[in-house]
Amino acid sequence: MSIGETLAQARREAGLSVAQVSERTRIREAIIRGIEQDDYSGCGGDFYARGHIRSIAQAVGADPAPLIREYDATVRAPNEITAADALGPNMPIRALDRHRPNWAVILALALLAVLGVLGYRVISGARHVPVATAGFHQAHSRGEHSAAQRPAAKHHPTPSASPAPAVPPSVVLTPVSAVAFGYHGPAQGDNPQLAPLALAGNPDAPWYTSGYATAQFAGLQSGTGLLLDMDRPVVITSARIWLGGVPGADLELRIGNAPVLPRLHTVARATDAGGVLRLHPTRLLRGRYVLIWFTVLPPNGSGAYQAYVYGIRLEGLA
Repeated sequence: MSIGETLAQARREAGLSVAQVSERTRIREAIIRGIEQDDYSGCGGDFYARGHIRSIAQAVGADPAPLIREYDATVRAPNEITAADALGPNMPIRALDRHRPNWAVILALALLAVLGVLGYRVISGARHVPVATAGFHQAHSRGEHSAAQRPAAKHHPTPSASPAPAVPPSVVLTPVSAVAFGYHGPAQGDNPQLAPLALAGNPDAPWYTSGYATAQFAGLQSGTGLLLDMDRPVVITSARIWLGGVPGADLELRIGNAPVLPRLHTVARATDAGGVLRLHPTRLLRGRYVLIWFTVLPPNGSGAYQAYVYGIRLEGLA
């Protein structure tokens, strides 16, 4: 029995119509009918096809795992990236633009400053030599002791400054849990049962938001995201987030000591994000909770807007 036949039979046994499955999964009816006929052309690619199969199977009470394996064995495009490729060092990373210092200008200004100081010392020294010499001869003419003949003053060494404390290097910080998070807290998050998948690093099994009619959540809410519990206060210096799908997501990285939105402070932002995103916080705050907060969702290829996360790597100071 094919994937589509299995899903169609499970739907009928569950007593559900295509419209009811569409309402539960936010997948268009035309796409569901196509999948039940083993036609995946409307899914927008293998990534979305797997996600649709998984969502439909869960809605009708079928096990999605063997269906995904069958899809990979019989339908998946041969050149699609694997999880190892996605998490490897050669995967392109989209990062926030940062202004880099112009070292040539900085070195030129430093050189001019050094030359200015040297020139000032040379000129100052030239002006003071005749005065010092005149004073020396006048002292001898009056029978006074010169500075060289006077008893040497005691030399008190200047205490050296204490060395600045070394900044500890950043380390990998592993969250102890991930939960779906909404404006009013964890209880309002999208697909809470899938939230731990965001830490698993498997592009075939991500956490994903609900599908919405517009990129701004169809006016239903102002955002949605994932709350990471670090188990202790930490400072985040770098965050890498693996996003499924195409660019188009706007998101914020927030940190704080209480799992409520007003107490989680924004330390980094990204716009039009997709693929693998790397964030470098502009504010180094210490807190126990880290929030990945989506404010704009990307298109999911099925006429709706939806975000996916299947990997998170945090670095910083414990």
